[in-house]
Amino acid sequence: MSSPSPSPAEPAQAAHPLDPLRPDEIASAAALLRGAHDLGPRVRFVSLSPAEPAKGSGAEARRAAEAVLYDAQERTTIEARVDLDAKTVTDWRVLTGVHPQMTAAEFLSVEAAVRRAPQFLEALRRRGIADASDVDVDPVSAGHNSAPEEQFDSPRRLARILAFQRPNPGGNAYSRPLQGIFGLVDVDTGELVYFEDREPVPLPAEDGEFRADRVGPLRDDVREIRITQPDGPSFTVEGHEVRWQKWRLRVGFTTREGLVLHHVGYEDDGELRPILHRASYAEMVVPYADPDRFYQAPLDIGEFNIGTMTNALELGCDCLGAIHYFDAAYASPDGEPVVVPNAICLHEEDSGLLWKHTDFRTGDVQVRRGRRLVISTIVTVGNYEYGFFWYLHQDGVISSEVKATGIVATQALHDGETPAFGALLAPRLGGINHQHIFCARLDFDLDGVENTVVEVETEAVPQGSENPQGNAWRTVRRPLATELEARREIDPLRARGWLVTNPSRENAVGQPVAYKLIPGDNTVPFAAPGSALRRRAGFVEHHLWVTRYDAAERYPAGEYPYQHPGGDGLPRWVQADRGLEQEDVVVWYTMNHHHVPRPEDWPVMPVARIGFELKPWGFFARNPALDVPPSEPAGGGSCHA
Repeated sequence: MSSPSPSPAEPAQAAHPLDPLRPDEIASAAALLRGAHDLGPRVRFVSLSPAEPAKGSGAEARRAAEAVLYDAQERTTIEARVDLDAKTVTDWRVLTGVHPQMTAAEFLSVEAAVRRAPQFLEALRRRGIADASDVDVDPVSAGHNSAPEEQFDSPRRLARILAFQRPNPGGNAYSRPLQGIFGLVDVDTGELVYFEDREPVPLPAEDGEFRADRVGPLRDDVREIRITQPDGPSFTVEGHEVRWQKWRLRVGFTTREGLVLHHVGYEDDGELRPILHRASYAEMVVPYADPDRFYQAPLDIGEFNIGTMTNALELGCDCLGAIHYFDAAYASPDGEPVVVPNAICLHEEDSGLLWKHTDFRTGDVQVRRGRRLVISTIVTVGNYEYGFFWYLHQDGVISSEVKATGIVATQALHDGETPAFGALLAPRLGGINHQHIFCARLDFDLDGVENTVVEVETEAVPQGSENPQGNAWRTVRRPLATELEARREIDPLRARGWLVTNPSRENAVGQPVAYKLIPGDNTVPFAAPGSALRRRAGFVEHHLWVTRYDAAERYPAGEYPYQHPGGDGLPRWVQADRGLEQEDVVVWYTMNHHHVPRPEDWPVMPVARIGFELKPWGFFARNPALDVPPSEPAGGGSCHA
């Protein structure tokens, strides 16, 4: 795992309380923490992020940072808060019995320790590998299972290991999995506390090469596509505030979640109407289906801090068009600022037909071509890449999509063997069945904070006196009154969706204004009820959760899921069964990408997409895109003149 180089602190400049921390603020906060407390050499910075002000605070709120540190000697976690304006440490709490996220430094130290371990070197020799330097060791969060070797009655901070041999320098290590090696490492000491070496499986011959200079011949009929905006983009950016068409929002970034959106609103007849107070992907889990990989179900956001895995994006590759980039910064384990240039990409793009009508009597044609604003970031988590995309549309729709790509998890196979819990990718190489489960946290303030979530379904009317020809159907609605009642599943056979409404504000036809959450591709977890996955990532049990807003309830699997036995987060919070009608509510949407590998996913998989849509449903008086001007084809055939 590599990360950008530490960057010197930048000069101070005015910042909104919700803006990402600047490098100089990270350096200042770390220095203040060191000055206020004696941080020994084994105290690591795990995260430094903006401490968001109380809901309802304005731009005048104080600028603050929240920090998580880990003392490897005492095996304690420290939470702290720094007032960046007053340059003081305002809170310091030492926690025992919890483990913070694993850092990149720990990741690399585990790999180095395993490469030195005599048991591991002997296992390599059994496989004909004399040099450990070309063997990659991927630490995997230990989870909390029922395996006897886990020793969770001790304060040890543990990680499992997976091992691979690179076929050549810089080559694809995942093409050569070292099957049969199992280990458990004390992250703090590097001790290999458990090791098992089963009968070796011969390494696959496939080298899994996918680099452009190694896979030729490349196609020679790909012609250049240019996307230009001669007059510049239609959006404006001031600091981290973005204005585009009638949309307004703030772009944020945290160490744990990466990209965050704040204060998403739409200007309607001169009124800026709030829709979302905050939106982010707050957790994800990737459970694998092979019984030998029972432990492989990492909570990548809560256990690894995906903000620290953010890619520096490249124009023409990751983003195309007239781009505005936002840099991001986080703290290295020693508290130094690390800058990721071009961490977040902002651009607009053609989105196809917006609306059209042809009057067949008069021949008049009215057509509008749509465009959308795209806010995106990409992270690399071991073998996988995840792109997190948010889209704002001219018709008031907000949509979101996760794009998964990278390299699937692999296993070596004997000749003629077919994996029972996966699929063949190449000769003697299997891909393991797994799921990618994401939980989006959507803090609604729809025209204010007094919102109600209403489930809407479609039902057929029984044929009879009310429906003599059998063609009738209708929609039915019911409010989700309490948190336990609001644990819901998708049901495409009933066209089920959920309206976030504001009963205190009526629309043009006398109904509460609303936005509808429309599910996309989804399924259910297939791990057994009561399994470690379903205990530790309890948010996977339901596609929809609704909670009453509480500033402390931020992450659906809890604040510290690393080695936690489970039951924290959403499953615990909703036991209070708080009322939800005309309250400040948070909607949590869980979406599950079901991945059965296929040969076409090897050696690097094409992007797989999963997402959802937030659609105005009586929020506006009429089609909000009526005022999009018609366009004439310009040079090159663009319909955006």
